[in-house]
Amino acid sequence: MRGGFSTRIHLLCDLHGHPLHSILSPGQAHESSCLHELMKTCEVRGDDSEEFITPIFLAGDKGFLAKWIDEYLVETSIQPIIPSKSNEDQGARFVEFDKETYQRRNIVERLFGWLKECRRILTHFEKRARHFLGMLKWAFIQKYLKTMG
Repeated sequence: MRGGFSTRIHLLCDLHGHPLHSILSPGQAHESSCLHELMKTCEVRGDDSEEFITPIFLAGDKGFLAKWIDEYLVETSIQPIIPSKSNEDQGARFVEFDKETYQRRNIVERLFGWLKECRRILTHFEKRARHFLGMLKWAFIQKYLKTMG
C-alpha cells in the first residue's frame, strides 16, 4: 500500500488518550472496512503477561453504523457506542445507544488533534505506507515519553 495525502489513519486508544494500535488504509476504502483488522491485530496485555485486556466500549461515528459491526462487537463482548443516523428508526437496532459514554469519544478526537501538530503526519509527507506508519509510531513514542516524564 502507498502512503500519501489520502491515506487514512485508524486508531485505538485507551480512556486517557494513549494510543494502543494503529493501521493505515487507502483513502478510497470505507473507514469501517478496517475495523476487523484493527481489532484482530491489537493485543493489549495486562499486568500478568498471559492476560489480554479487551475494551469494554468501542465508540465510533455514524460511518461505523452497520449491523455486522454491532454483531461483531457484541460477539467479542464489546459494547458498540455508535449513534443511529437521523433518517433511521432508533428502535431498529438491537444495541442500546449510550449518549453519556459517546461524549467520551472526544478523547480519540483530541488524539487526532494532537497528531495534527506533528508536521510530518499532518502533511502526509511520507509517500510509502511503512514510512508513514513509522512516523506515526514515532509520534506515539514521543507522546508516551512526555507522559512518563
